[in-house]
Amino acid sequence: MEDKTNKMAVTPKGVKIMIAGVLVMAAGFILLMGGGVKDPQVFNYAMFDFRRLVLAPIVIVAGILVVAAGIMGPKEKKS
Repeated sequence: MEDKTNKMAVTPKGVKIMIAGVLVMAAGFILLMGGGVKDPQVFNYAMFDFRRLVLAPIVIVAGILVVAAGIMGPKEKKS
């Protein structure tokens, strides 16, 4: 019988892919930053630009997909 306690659920390559996905998500959250104003009486239309409404959410979802690929990606072959 084979001892399965020493097997990792995620391969080292998968861990690297997951780290890359987390970095991509962090880049998406960095893209969301900014657009604030010091005076609350002044409305800033920069909050609603392409970067914050379209690009940043796409980058964050791409990072989530990369992490999912790292988790469910190819496993080590049994020998």
